[in-house]
Amino acid sequence: MASLLPYRDLFAALAIGLLIGLERGWRQRSARAGGRVAGLRTFGLIGLLGGLAGLLGARLPLVAAVLAAGAVAVLIIDFRRADQLDADNVSATTEIAALLTFALGALATTGFTVPALAVAAVAALLLSRRDTLHGWLRDLAEADVDAVIRFAIIAGAIWPVLPDRAMGPYRAWNPFDLWLVVVIVCGFSFAGYIAAKRLGPTRGTLATAAIGGLYSSTAITAALSQRLRAEAGQRPVLAAGIAVASAVMFARVLLLTALLVPFALPRLAMIIVPAALVALGFAALGLRAARGAPSAPEPATRNPFALLPALGFAVLVAGLALVVRWAEVRFGNAGIATVLAITGSMDVDAAIVTMRGLTPGTLDAGVAGMILSLPVLLNTLFKAAIVLVTAGWRAGWRAALPLGIAAMAIPVSLLLS
Repeated sequence: MASLLPYRDLFAALAIGLLIGLERGWRQRSARAGGRVAGLRTFGLIGLLGGLAGLLGARLPLVAAVLAAGAVAVLIIDFRRADQLDADNVSATTEIAALLTFALGALATTGFTVPALAVAAVAALLLSRRDTLHGWLRDLAEADVDAVIRFAIIAGAIWPVLPDRAMGPYRAWNPFDLWLVVVIVCGFSFAGYIAAKRLGPTRGTLATAAIGGLYSSTAITAALSQRLRAEAGQRPVLAAGIAVASAVMFARVLLLTALLVPFALPRLAMIIVPAALVALGFAALGLRAARGAPSAPEPATRNPFALLPALGFAVLVAGLALVVRWAEVRFGNAGIATVLAITGSMDVDAAIVTMRGLTPGTLDAGVAGMILSLPVLLNTLFKAAIVLVTAGWRAGWRAALPLGIAAMAIPVSLLLS
């Protein structure tokens, strides 16, 4: 079976060339006879040649190096000559694609077949999206480009190099995890900005809120709250988005409870379903108010994300993490409800996962449902506080009101159930 591996890898190298050549050939399908630089057959041969170079590298490295150098030289000379003949349509895309095909062909025959095929698929997709990508570039403003670069620094340059270990008092702070909070809030804010440009302010904001609520309704609330103060015309939509994210959080909590701690689900559902209905009702009212209001397009100069509010949110999370660790040390198992409630004010899912780790029989089903309702209550109040602190009372009270009423519905349901 091992003797067939070189043939399999060579076939993969050929497939890589044919895949990229399919897109390049289709792109040049209207070229005049003899004017096509490289198409399906040429790219297939380039991939196969790269595969042969990879196989030869183990036994005849000098021959493989000469073969690779010769192939690269021929490609550069041929493509440069084509550019001289068609000076009005100069592009290095096909040349780079050919060099990449050769390299991926060699990679496929040196033990990295699957990564080579994956990169080839991504490259083919990128090449096929030329018109779409060019359209995006035409629509970009200077602020958009600046935002992309700043987000790349936040998520790609700073976050990966931060220490991933517990530090500080009670070893409560992990710099890597805390900066992830900044990345998430800025990411949701930036995603909402892009969605609003592509789908329109209303649909883009609601889509971002719904998707963000699946991951972290707290983070999406912080991101939308940044816009409440500056975008007066969008406040009904932003308030509806915050309510939508909260409603999605309630549904997510019920689903996660059903999967991880099903014994607590009946009691928990009786307590928080009314609050979820309140959030959905306010979301519908907010959307209706937004549709009835005069059209207010999103400001063209809006900052796609604000870093300082995201940093403030991270500081708040750090403070709560310290309180959680103090409660664990101070109360131990006797403070299960307290620890779960404080933890859940930041992340309700964490409270559910923590309860799953408890010894079976530690909590009665009814008591477990009531305990899980506490982090949901605190998280909802926490998000209302985020709105008021970030946006201010005048700009944020309409968005905080649904959260406050939904939070009030939880103890009322608890008393009536």
